Formats: sequence, C-alpha cells, structure tokens
Amino acid sequence: MAAEPRSELHALRDRPFDLLCELERRSKAALAGASGDDVDVEEWVGIGFRLADEQFIVARDAIREVLMVPALIARVPGAKPWIRGLANVRGHLLPIIDLKSFLGAGRFGGQRDARVLVMKGVEMSAGLIVDEVFGFRRFLDTERSDEVPQTLVHCDEYLEGVFERGLENWPIFSVERLERSEEFQRAAA
Repeated sequence: MAAEPRSELHALRDRPFDLLCELERRSKAALAGASGDDVDVEEWVGIGFRLADEQFIVARDAIREVLMVPALIARVPGAKPWIRGLANVRGHLLPIIDLKSFLGAGRFGGQRDARVLVMKGVEMSAGLIVDEVFGFRRFLDTERSDEVPQTLVHCDEYLEGVFERGLENWPIFSVERLERSEEFQRAAA
C-alpha cells in the first residue's frame, strides 16, 4: 500500500502544478487528522492583525485592502475622539477609525507597523487603524470554535469565535458586527 501513493505522486512529476495541488491536499488531510482520499478539507482564510498586545483575525472577504496609515488625516469637527478623521485615498474620502481607541484600549500612537484595514462596508467603507498586520492566515474548519475567548482588549461583542492551533488562539473579529453596532454608528460627540 505504501508504494501506491508514491506511484501516484511519481505519475505527476511531469505536471508540477498538479503535483503541488496533490501535495497541498494531502497536507491539509494530514492536518485534519485524516489520511488519503477520504477527506475534503475546508479552509478559512483571514487577515491576522495585532491590537495592543493581542492577535486577532478578520475574514479576508470583509477587508477590501490594507494600507499604510495616511500621513494626512483631516479631523472632523464634532466627531468622537476615536474617529481620527478623513483621508484622501486615491481620490475618495475614507473615514479613518482608531479601533484601539474605539474599544477603550488606548490610542493610536503613530507606530511604524500600524496599518489601516479598509472594511467592505454595506453602507460605506471605513478604515480601521490596527497596530500591526501579519498577513493572510489559513485555518481548517476543524480548528474553529464558536466560543468567544476572553480578551484584554474588550471586544467580546465583536468576536464570533476563535481559531485554535497548538498554543495559539486567534479570536475572530467581525467587522460586520462592528459596523452594525449602535456605538459605532453614533460617531458624533
């Protein structure tokens, strides 16, 4: 039996893309605790980010793009302090939100690693300043738990579970919940 999988891979040696796809499929199956052809593993892709000293993940489909923090942000008179202001991004005005300040975990201090996650909003887009972006993170459905973990940054109402991999926990931050929240919608001071 051990020779059979090897011969399958050997048959793909002249088709490198197909070989890589088969190796990826087998790796996912092994991570899921299954073997061979009896598994069809679903993958969830998100963007990892840091807020204060905690790491979170947001669905890739909820974010339009990741930007450097704009150098020029125009303050909006009468807005709550967590609204940094408006930035001109390629000819369009983008509201810039200090997510850490909104959640009551401090203010954005101008760190070099900070980035803006541009939400795909239903009504309109907004940019969320986070302390650092880690890039794409991929998780298997089997690594997901619907339990909302305790976090130091008090954002429980905006979490929709957690991905657990080894000793790492990645709370799932929902920009949809954030956008729908009354507190987020009341931007006037």
